[in-house]
Amino acid sequence: MKTLIIGGVAGGMSAATRLRRLDEHAQIVVLERGRYVSFASCGLPYYVGGVIEDRDSLLLQTPESLAARFALDVRVGHEVVAIDPAAKTVTVRELASGETTTETYDTLVLAAGSSATPRAGSGDLPWHTLRTIDDVDHIAALLGAAGADARAVVVGGGFIGLEAVENLRARGVHVTLVQRGPQIFSPLDPEMAQPVVETLRGAGVDVRTGVTVVASGAGHVDLSDGSRLPAHLVVDASGVTPETTLAVAAGLTIGPTGGIAVDGRQRTSDTSIWAVGDGVEKVDAISAEPTLVTMAGLANRHGRAAADDIAGLDPDDALPALGTSIIGILGLTVATVGWNEKRLTAAGRPHRVVHTHPSSHAGYYPGAAPMAIKLLVDPADDAILGAQIVGTDGVDKRIDVIATAMVGGITARGLAHLELAYAPQYGSAKDPVNLLGYVAENVADGVVATVQWHELDEQRRDGATLVDVRTADEHVRGAIPGALSVPLDDLRSRLHDLPAGPLIVHCQVGQRGHTAARLLTQLGYEVSNLDGGWKTWAAGTASRRAGEHATAASVAAGVRA
Repeated sequence: MKTLIIGGVAGGMSAATRLRRLDEHAQIVVLERGRYVSFASCGLPYYVGGVIEDRDSLLLQTPESLAARFALDVRVGHEVVAIDPAAKTVTVRELASGETTTETYDTLVLAAGSSATPRAGSGDLPWHTLRTIDDVDHIAALLGAAGADARAVVVGGGFIGLEAVENLRARGVHVTLVQRGPQIFSPLDPEMAQPVVETLRGAGVDVRTGVTVVASGAGHVDLSDGSRLPAHLVVDASGVTPETTLAVAAGLTIGPTGGIAVDGRQRTSDTSIWAVGDGVEKVDAISAEPTLVTMAGLANRHGRAAADDIAGLDPDDALPALGTSIIGILGLTVATVGWNEKRLTAAGRPHRVVHTHPSSHAGYYPGAAPMAIKLLVDPADDAILGAQIVGTDGVDKRIDVIATAMVGGITARGLAHLELAYAPQYGSAKDPVNLLGYVAENVADGVVATVQWHELDEQRRDGATLVDVRTADEHVRGAIPGALSVPLDDLRSRLHDLPAGPLIVHCQVGQRGHTAARLLTQLGYEVSNLDGGWKTWAAGTASRRAGEHATAASVAAGVRA
């Protein structure tokens, strides 16, 4: 039995090594277009920034080490240019010599991954992606030549773009981040993304939203708003697309997302061909529809599943993908799972929202750090639809608990009943995840009504009065315009100050607001609590203003053009 694997790194090498462990007698050939077959792609930005000092540590395996341990025939610098499913052959070009040969196969695994989104011509200015060892070698050389005043433009504010920004700043590079849309890091909702923007700007990053690079030349790039930025290089992190050229030419079915369609065992429409990795469709855990998720963990898992199926192990079908992700950016940690509110709204899917602002561990123990958490819940069955967390400590633990709860079918209110490890330096007696469950339960049971930050203006136009129940000092330091200040501890004695009609109460993060809402509700008032309090409102309002500014700038640029 001869298995050809096209492409290495996560998916391809996972399939190759797993298949060898299952079948010592199989002939396994790996054909990789690049110079490196197994490297830590997620570590590349950190080598640029000097966090990872040893370049060789990024090279997980070599053709020689794979041959020695797994008896794999690994051929780097070999590009597959065509697949003939009927003949069960592939055409291979050796890049060094240009020689073309034909390889036969009994089974074939496509692990071609994804490719960078095509961009406009760069002129005389170096443009690089941040996807390969060659990329980081070229970037490091350019920065070394530029010296202390090196300047870079990063195009795209997603995962790779933000990691590039962080590591370029670690090298002392002057960085401008250019984002086409009105908001960076689209997996977050606007109010959750605002702390990221503030962190970037606080570190000296020039963040430009609502603009694109329209031209570049020696030492500069030109933006769509008419501005010109000095630059020694551009890091293009504007996105990727599934690499499906071979699959299309071979007649394999391509799904509605543009990725290769596979079944639960990674089998394509051809019974002798499997496909894994970033170029392959997954099933979305929220909608059960096809989706694209470019995560190394899924690529490894699905490579293993393909090998199991080829070896006849009858593996379980792949679970739907949640898209659980995390990123560190300049000391801030950002994590997401499932859908965000923007996506739910666009899909017309009903949802409830819970914002909390807990500490990473007990407040009385030194080093407690604030977090912002957003939970999205299906009002029909209390299922968790998604979550976002932004903070400096404890974020990874909480997003993993929520992701595990989603896979296990634990509802939003069920989070309150999880028995999580507690000691003052690690958490709180009411862990942030438990607290989410308590709040979600209160909202679901009608114990308290809530208003979201983006609904506040409309509610006030309809006649509701906003009451700030924080202390007078907090109100003076920063208040929502037009809010009536009645501190919580004075509320019972100042009921005469409250006007007739609906009331919306708010505090700093929502907890005192909840207490005020319960008090007033029991006294006969019609009252809601501003979810997430002043902190969520302030972040959301700042993000909305920035988005409006970016939109206006884009419109103005279009008019000038």
